[in-house]
Amino acid sequence: MRDFDLAPGAPVLVYLSSPREKVFGILLSLEPAGVVVRGIDLVSLEDWMRQEARGDAPGLSLASLFYPMTRVERVERDETVGELEGLADRFRRLTGRDVGDVAGFNSPEETR
Repeated sequence: MRDFDLAPGAPVLVYLSSPREKVFGILLSLEPAGVVVRGIDLVSLEDWMRQEARGDAPGLSLASLFYPMTRVERVERDETVGELEGLADRFRRLTGRDVGDVAGFNSPEETR
């Protein structure tokens, strides 16, 4: 088992309230004031993954998002557990690329 690591660059799921939302993305910052992710709403995630796998022109993309702690219910590291594939691993399998690279986290420029 890996250490629980919520350092910048970690793939995460953010659960929000008022209104209820779930966001998948790459953690940019976790501070007492809030959380910053380069991500996308979970509702649009599958469409975005298919778009990226096909190499289509961006219709959907990741955005830099700040959520105040008053809205954050939970932040969890996205990871594969047993046979349940994590979203970042699924993205890599479908596209052949790392979600951190696509988010522009692992390189100086975004790849999309």
